[in-house]
Amino acid sequence: MEKKKTHNIRISQDRNISLYLGNPQHRDRILKIGKALSVPARLEILDILKNTPRSLQEISSLLNIPLSSVALHVKVLEEAGLIITENQSGIRGSMRVCLCCFSTFSLTSFNADVDSSDKTVSMEMPIGNYFDCNITPICGIADENGSIGAYDSVNTFYSPLRTRAELIWFSKGFLEYRFPNILNSKLQVEEISFSMEICSEAAGFLENWPSDITISINDVEVATYTSPGDFGARRGKLTPKVWSNGSSQYGLLKSFSVKNDGGYIDGYLQNHEISIADLKLEERHHISLKIAVKDDAVHMGGVNIFGSKFGDYPQGIIMNITYQ
Repeated sequence: MEKKKTHNIRISQDRNISLYLGNPQHRDRILKIGKALSVPARLEILDILKNTPRSLQEISSLLNIPLSSVALHVKVLEEAGLIITENQSGIRGSMRVCLCCFSTFSLTSFNADVDSSDKTVSMEMPIGNYFDCNITPICGIADENGSIGAYDSVNTFYSPLRTRAELIWFSKGFLEYRFPNILNSKLQVEEISFSMEICSEAAGFLENWPSDITISINDVEVATYTSPGDFGARRGKLTPKVWSNGSSQYGLLKSFSVKNDGGYIDGYLQNHEISIADLKLEERHHISLKIAVKDDAVHMGGVNIFGSKFGDYPQGIIMNITYQ
């Protein structure tokens, strides 16, 4: 019985390819991938290589195409970074072995979500998709079905179930969100802003319970908003039925932004000492947003952050980038 041939080949490239039309550094590879995928035979080669390494001779036999044609197709696919090849020893000397080296490929158009009138691109982040945290009880997380994990347990903030969050609260500390940096390098940023539904955090609720909530973008403090209270005298318009009365019900929709002349809250200038240049947006792969109640806050009254299925507003945290 003939043994099935096996090849050992090392995967050394990224398995997930993400390219952006607005990034000039991606243009060359986009063109190479477009060329590589433009021929049906190359798609067939990728298909048979997706799970199994194969030699040029095996590809030629399986697809019934000349070995010389296979070599040309493989060269184009390799230049595009879609396959890798290695020389391995065979029965009659060395042979080239190939394998598809990616799992997913995505191409994003920066202009697809840009409004033609105000040149604004928007992205929404679920409130449970924070990147980092350092918080102090009172704290907790809930979704539309009730509490996630134990109340006042910092451990809950590291649970994989946190991504389902529709309400997050803590007394002190911060949450950090990281939005993908999809800036269009050919356009000049006029304003970057984040909107979210927030309020103070008290035991139960207290309509008069001020809290200083500080917003930072890329570790630059934009402004500090003094929330007037933790609102629970009425039910939130979206607050689920399972959530009991006597607890935080809704917040206020607030917008924090940076323009060239400073940091703003709801369109009103608050911080004259920063500008868009200070954020160094072009230097990072992500855009960081921190929501914090600082150790030195005058009013240390905590914070509630509401998601799209809690409170009064059907949204998570929305980032808007407006170009000139």
